[in-house]
Amino acid sequence: MRLFVGLDFAWETKQILASLAGGVPGARWVPPENYHLTLRFIGEVPAHRAEEIDLALATLYARAFPLVLAGVGTFSKGGQENALWVGVEKNPALEALRNKVETALQRVGCEPERRRFTPHVSLARLRDAAEGKLAAFVQSHNLFRAGPLPVEHFVLFSSRLGKEASVYTPEVEYALH
Repeated sequence: MRLFVGLDFAWETKQILASLAGGVPGARWVPPENYHLTLRFIGEVPAHRAEEIDLALATLYARAFPLVLAGVGTFSKGGQENALWVGVEKNPALEALRNKVETALQRVGCEPERRRFTPHVSLARLRDAAEGKLAAFVQSHNLFRAGPLPVEHFVLFSSRLGKEASVYTPEVEYALH
């Protein structure tokens, strides 16, 4: 199984995010049902390892918290923009949850995450996107805000690569208190 831990959003929030999609040639827009915030990508694991991960995540205790989505931006690799995203306002409770997830995963033998945690919701994958249109999109949406959104649980997702887009399936939901 290919797994990751993340936050899922209510359908209303996904519709708000979907309303941003469009106007950037070369952007492959993420389907609204796939909008999520990744807390930790895990990758391919055998079934017995998935059970260990589930048990470790089930023991976490963290409080529910509000989250505000704010602004848009891009990630680039090798000087080429490859992703368009909606950001998240600085949030100590989100950071604390992310750290608890990381610790729990390392306890069951997952390699430590090497990348810095940059909370975001991916809107589009970019390939040769029109630079002017992309810059205009970012500039016209940099004041975007949604929330505060109640975060009352986090999710262990499985991911299957599909032709058009990956298929994300919520496997287990873990309540926040």
